[in-house]
Amino acid sequence: MSGEIIIAPSILAADFARLGEEVSAIDAAGADWIHCDVMDGHFVPNISFGADVIKAIRPATKKIFDVHLMIAPVDPYLEAFAKAGADVITVHAEAGAHLDRSLQAIRALGKKAGVSLCPSTPESTIEYVLDRLDLVLVMTVNPGFGGQSFLASQLEKIARIKAMIGDRPIRLEVDGGVTRDNAAAVAAAGADTLVAGSAVFRGSSVAAYTANIEAIRIAAETGRVPKLRDHPVQSMRFGESARTR
Repeated sequence: MSGEIIIAPSILAADFARLGEEVSAIDAAGADWIHCDVMDGHFVPNISFGADVIKAIRPATKKIFDVHLMIAPVDPYLEAFAKAGADVITVHAEAGAHLDRSLQAIRALGKKAGVSLCPSTPESTIEYVLDRLDLVLVMTVNPGFGGQSFLASQLEKIARIKAMIGDRPIRLEVDGGVTRDNAAAVAAAGADTLVAGSAVFRGSSVAAYTANIEAIRIAAETGRVPKLRDHPVQSMRFGESARTR
């Protein structure tokens, strides 16, 4: 599946009263991954859900669970999220003093390891852990709440991180205010994995979610630089979920 864009709807924007149904709906609508934003009310000014909720909704889909931990400290909770069903576990570079140790711990649990950067955090922060990574997540809003406006200032950072990654098999993800209107610019900067919350969960039906996901995907594909279409990094999808659940 060379050159494919990944669309990862964030369930933070879903109807929590029927969360399992919403996960099933975006699965049927063509979501590639399921993005789970975990917030602790400490590292970020909001509380979302924890490992037990992820465990409860895991049977609703076989798609990859892309778990973004906006919590600090993070290391004591890695095993719980791994056991709950996370496939990719992303931690914030700002959440602890020992990022390399956290990434090693994630991989030791048999999961893909990601690191996320807040808007004010420079990409140099991850320079010495690139070979520990399967994913880099660039926040294009200040983490903590859904529905915020996209920070265009992060496009240059995305492009610089893309250059840092080079030929490494690392996916470059963007999260925050992504819509059909800016997906082209995000992809043109080098991102290959797009998280979208409010832009996906409009319409409250599988048909609406399908149209929303497809619109974002088409916009992203349109914006991609032609030379990136067959880049080896673009083809690495972590597998279409080898789950047997």
